[in-house]
Formats: sequence, structure tokens, C-alpha cells
Amino acid sequence: MQYLRNLFRAAWTSDATLDGKTALITGANTGIGKETAIDLAKRGAKVIIACRDMEKAQAAVKEIIESSGNNNVVCMKLDLSDSKSIREFAEAINRDEPKLNILINNAGVMVCPFGKTADGFEMQIGVNHMGHFLLTYLLIDLIKRSAPARIINVSSMAHAWGSINLEDINSEKSYNKKKAYAQSKLANVLFTHSLAKKLEGTGVTAYSLHPGVVQTDLWRHLSYPEQFIMKIVSPFTKNSLQGAQTTIYCAVEPSLDKESGGYYSDCAPASCSAAGKDDDLAQKLWELSCRMLSVSWE
Repeated sequence: MQYLRNLFRAAWTSDATLDGKTALITGANTGIGKETAIDLAKRGAKVIIACRDMEKAQAAVKEIIESSGNNNVVCMKLDLSDSKSIREFAEAINRDEPKLNILINNAGVMVCPFGKTADGFEMQIGVNHMGHFLLTYLLIDLIKRSAPARIINVSSMAHAWGSINLEDINSEKSYNKKKAYAQSKLANVLFTHSLAKKLEGTGVTAYSLHPGVVQTDLWRHLSYPEQFIMKIVSPFTKNSLQGAQTTIYCAVEPSLDKESGGYYSDCAPASCSAAGKDDDLAQKLWELSCRMLSVSWE
């Protein structure tokens, strides 16, 4: 039904400009992150893409500049699976950037085999949630000083199949790669929910979103039968440009200035799972994340 509704709804467009604004996008050397970077650069923003692979990042910067006609695009090294890298990156941003108006926590890993980050977190919760939680924490003062500002967390409809295992957040007792992915995407929604509350009255707003079922590099860890199924359904999936639209919507749509904490899909408000709206669970995840990252977020 949702698919049919969207088929007949006019595509969202906006001529909002971002002259004089700075946007930071994680994992923007490929896929929807790169398409988001091109769009924001076209709107006049200074765009910083934060990537692990600098060779791919530099190639992406060239492409973003060529596509947007905006030379104010740079890449910086950021490995979200290593808190040391996150801290060094944030230190450089805080030192060198006078403002940060848009933070897009876009990078992610999906249904990968069990592995651990440099800090001992299970890879999916570690990169998709903990890494972005720490990055946001380290940049929040700069973002507040830059208000009005927005923080966008790219989640997924997979959050609806997830639950947060507060006793075993790192899936050490048993690992199911799909459950771990869904848990990390639910964590993105809950983080946004808490963030919006904590930022009330600061001029900084927060949004989470489902980009759609997008054909991206993230599919590489799917099994052959799963990849076969994805090929069959591919006519109903989105390419990276289509998949980037809801992120762009959350970053620039003027009517969202007064909204915060919501979940979006297909450039419109969408309903997230009951767990995604659970205040108590959101608070418990927030406290656990602070403890595990050794930060105190007042």
C-alpha cells in the first residue's frame, strides 16, 4: 500500500538554499551519503565528508565538486569503529570549523559476520549507534553554537523488527546478524528520540529516517539466496539518488524547523515501532551508551 501511495504522490522538491552553512556527512564516499553530499553542495553548503577510506573519499570529493559546481567540499578521515579516531576527528572539527549546521549520521554496516570494534563493541551496534552517539556528543557544543542546526540519524524500517538487549548489547551470548542490525537501527531511532528532548529550546532539532530499500554496497554481506531475492524485488527498490531524498528532506525542509524527534520515510512523517517511542527504553539505552563510552552528557 505504502509503495502504491508513493507511486502517485508528487516527488518532494525544495529550492531551499544553504549558503553560508556547513554540513558534515559520515560515510559519504558512496551511495545515499554521496548523493546527499551532492545535493547539499548544490544548495551552497560547505560539505565535509567523513570516511574511513581516504582514497575513495578523495575520488568522491572530486565527483561531488564536479556534480554540484561547488568547490567547498572536503574529506576527512573518520573510522566509526574506533573511538580514538572519532575523538581525533571531532577535535579537528571543533578546532577548525567555526560552525556546524547540519550533522548527518549516515555511515553504517549491515548484517555483517560477528566482529568487534576497536573498543570491543559488536560491529553493528558499535558503528551504527555507539560511533555516532560519541561523534554527536563531541560535536554538540559546536552544533548548539551554530543553531538553528539539525542532526539527522539514518535508520531503517528494520528498526521495527529490533529489540534492545540491555543485558547483552554486544550480542556476545548469541549472535544473529539480522537481529544485531535491527537492534542498531532501533538504537538510532531511540537516540533521536532522547536527543530531541535533551535539545529542547536550543534551536537544534533531531530526526531519524528510513531511506527506503536502496540498492547499495551494504548488501554485500547478504547470503546468495538473499541476494537473489533482492534481485527479484529490485524493480521496487530505490537507487541511491532516490534513497537520499528523505535525508535531504530532513536536512533542508523549512517546515521541519518546529519539529524534532520524529521518524520519516519517503519525505514525510512515518510511524516508527512502539519500541522506538518507548521513553523508558530510550533513557536506559542513553545511560548504557554513556557508561560504555565513558562520557557524561548533561
